[in-house]
This record gives sequence, C-alpha cells and structure tokens, in this order.
Amino acid sequence: MNLDPQQELDQIRRERDLYLRLLELSALTNIETFLGEALKLVVELTGAQNGYLELRDPRDTDENDGWYLSHGFSASETEDVRTRISRGIVAEVLATGKTIDTPSAILDPRFSERGSVRAMRIEAVLCLPIGQDQPLGALYLQGREQPGPFEVLERQRAEIFCYHLARLADSLILRLEVEGSPDPTHSLRQTLRFEGIVGRSAALASLLREIAMVSPLDVSVLLTGESGTGKSLVARLIHENGPRAAHPFVELHCASVPETLLESELFGAVAGAYSTATRKIPGKIAAAERGTLFVDEVSELTPIAQSKLLQLLQSKQYSPLGSSEPRSADVRVIAATNTDLESLVKRGRFREDLFYRLQVLPVRVPGLSECRDDIPELAQHFCRTAAARNQLPVLELSRAAIYSLVNAEWPGHVRQLALAVEAALIRAAGHRASGIGREHVFPGRESPEESEPLTFQEATRRFQARLLRDTLEDCGWNIAEAARRLDLARSHVYTLIRAFGLGREPGRR
Repeated sequence: MNLDPQQELDQIRRERDLYLRLLELSALTNIETFLGEALKLVVELTGAQNGYLELRDPRDTDENDGWYLSHGFSASETEDVRTRISRGIVAEVLATGKTIDTPSAILDPRFSERGSVRAMRIEAVLCLPIGQDQPLGALYLQGREQPGPFEVLERQRAEIFCYHLARLADSLILRLEVEGSPDPTHSLRQTLRFEGIVGRSAALASLLREIAMVSPLDVSVLLTGESGTGKSLVARLIHENGPRAAHPFVELHCASVPETLLESELFGAVAGAYSTATRKIPGKIAAAERGTLFVDEVSELTPIAQSKLLQLLQSKQYSPLGSSEPRSADVRVIAATNTDLESLVKRGRFREDLFYRLQVLPVRVPGLSECRDDIPELAQHFCRTAAARNQLPVLELSRAAIYSLVNAEWPGHVRQLALAVEAALIRAAGHRASGIGREHVFPGRESPEESEPLTFQEATRRFQARLLRDTLEDCGWNIAEAARRLDLARSHVYTLIRAFGLGREPGRR
C-alpha cells in the first residue's frame, strides 16, 4: 500500500501513540484495571463496535479461573458470548492459536452453521490470540463503526497490540502470583543458607524444614531417595548450615571407586599396604577432619569397609589400611543411598548395626514427580547455567516446551531434567531459533519412522494426544463437551490442544 507523506506521518504518529499507551499499561498493577484500559485502547485503535477480551492464567487449570471483560456488549450479551465460547470463534482461536479475520461470519462457510454466529447475526469479525505459542487468551472484535471488513492497518495494529499485551499480561500475572501466593520456602530461606536450591513447592519446603532441623546437630544423617534427586546438594546444605561449615566438606562416591581401592580411598593407607601403595595415602576421613564426610552410595561399601565405618561412628577412631594403630577423627558423617538398606540388611548384604547408626536422622529427598510445580523454575535455571557453561545465548523456553517438561516422566529426576534442558538449548542455538520449543526438548518424537521401543513417558503422551483428538472429533470440537467427557477443566483442554499440536481437519465442523 502506497501512502502519501502525510498519511505516512499520521501512521508513524499512531504507532508512536500505541507504544506510549502500551508503556502506560505496563505501569498498572491491578489486573482488572490493566485489562479494562487495554480493551479500551484496542477498540479505539481498530474502530470496532464491540470487543471482548478473555485472559487466563496458564498456571491454573480451573475453567472458572481467569479474567474477562467486554466493550459495547450488554451484560446479557457478554454472558451469551461466554456461554457460547466453547463452540464459537473465540474457542477456535484459543485452540489453534491462529487469527480469524472474516468480513461476515454469517456468510462465511467456516462459521455460518455455528449456533453462536446465527444467533447473534455476526458480521465483520477479527479475533486474535493473545500470545503466539500457547495463547494466554483471546481478543474478539465484532463489527466496525464504518461498514465493511476490518482494514489491513486495523488488523496490524491489533496484532501488535496482542503481541505486547501477552508479554505485559504474563509478567503481571506472574508478579501477582509471586506476591499474592505464600511461598512455603520463604521463611526458611531468610534464616538459613540455601544457595543452589530452586523451587517453591510444598515438597521442597518439607525437605528444607528437615534440613533446617538436622543441620545444627552433630549426628550422622542418612539421605534416601532415587538417583538424580540431588542428595549430594542436600548433604552440602546440611554441612553449610551446621557448626562445621567453616571446615572441609569431603565427598566419596562409593559406586565410582573400584572395590579394591574403596577401603584405602576412605580410610587411607600406609606405604606398602598393598602392591601399588608406594606412598602414604591420607584418605577421605583425614581430609574431612573437623568437617563433614559425605559417603554417597553407602550400600556399595565392602563388608570390611562397613565394619571400619561402624567403628568410626561408634568410637571416632579408624585404622588406615595396613596399619594396626587406630587414629582419632573428628568428622560428621552423612551417608546417602538410592537402594533399600533395610532389604539389604535382611539379605545379609549390609550390617544391621551400621544401618541403625547411620539413620539416626533419616532424610528422604523427594523425586521430581513430587515437585512438578518447581519444574518451570528449574528448567529456566538449568537453561541459564547451561548457556553460561557452553557460552551460548540464554533462550527462553516456550510455553509448549515448559508444559511438555512438566508433564513428562523423569526417571532420572533433576539430573535428567538438567541434561535434557541443556541438550534442548544446544539444539535451539544450533538451529538459530529465537527460543526453545517442544521440538528441541523432545526431538523426533512424532517421526513415523521411529523404530526404537517407546518409553513409558512417550507412550503415555501419545495415548493422551490420541484420546483427546478422538474425543474432540467425536463431539464436533465442542471444547466444553470434550472437557466434560474427559473430566478436565476447559482451560486445561485448550492447553493440551496446543501442547499436542492438534487442529481440526480442513472442511470438518
């Protein structure tokens, strides 16, 4: 479109005014006021007769959660829009994330048979998603002050508006959530050192309370939990919040040390204790003097090493390999295992007296499935640390990527999540993508040529996608009806549609 100089100047001024108004919106802290001013602005920009704005908090799954308001509709008409929303144009935009622009909905074969369109005799419509990846909501504009369809410039202004509104609204919702929702870990973080701990879930708060309880005591602790849950980090936090914090924290990962060297690695050895011991080996206990010794995978200790560790716990003395003279040691022992020690005791593979000595204060480290609320924050944290480590740009995880991470199974727990996020960042950076999408986190999962056996996680995801698609098609993509049949919140159905990349087949109603 060719514009004369005056028209071009007027357009620049309108765009400048739009950005200034958006800047004013960003200063508002009340979400109802924010949305009211936003809707007033976009109606003014586009010359629409009627407008409807719906916004949802993606972190909530209750279909009644969220905010909505209208312009130009009466109260009864607004309610009618809401009750018909699951079968109307707004529903399709929320489900597909694509803009709908039609000069006359009543004459458009895509929509003319819909009850809401016929009932309201809807003419010109412009409906846009708020957010590009996983919509936060939708903007619905109906009718113009001037006859005819919405003009190209009016659509462009609405698109610019929705792009910025998504970012502003998401930031405001998150700020309100952080400020308005109690953080169960907040008080603990104020009184103790918890560097490196990311998250605010109830399960994490419970773990931090246990750490706070055992840290000041000078007794042995047994950490249990599956591999990858972060037991090493928990052990270090106990040390750093205890009376030995100023002294060494020494780790021994028993599973990574050959069995023949395990005893000398832990207790040390005198020169000549065995064929390759050409010099004195101090051992981990000596290195941890006055500090904390963390014995990871304690179930891997040999019977002799178990006996000598029991002696250390009972008498604070130990004997290096090849020496008959006991030595004193001032260390606190924290042990960890991902196996059932009680079962090993019953099978005669672990000393019962050592087991009871170790678990004076047992602490169970929860798996990632118990801390799913922490996954978005953890993923962003791992993305930042991976970017710094690999000298890559920090990319944002898309909503679809975060949703996929939250709903995936993580048998390797936090460790596996961290590696998956790092790999996704590297893939996205290699593709020169502007952000990390679901395809970077779980690449190739939709490939029909995939010949490897499905994991439980992928099989579950495919089943859910197929069930949702079949249900939607069976009820004519009536979102409310699909939600009722699946016993899900309507907003959660929208989220699943976007996460699984589902869409209606062309020509089907």
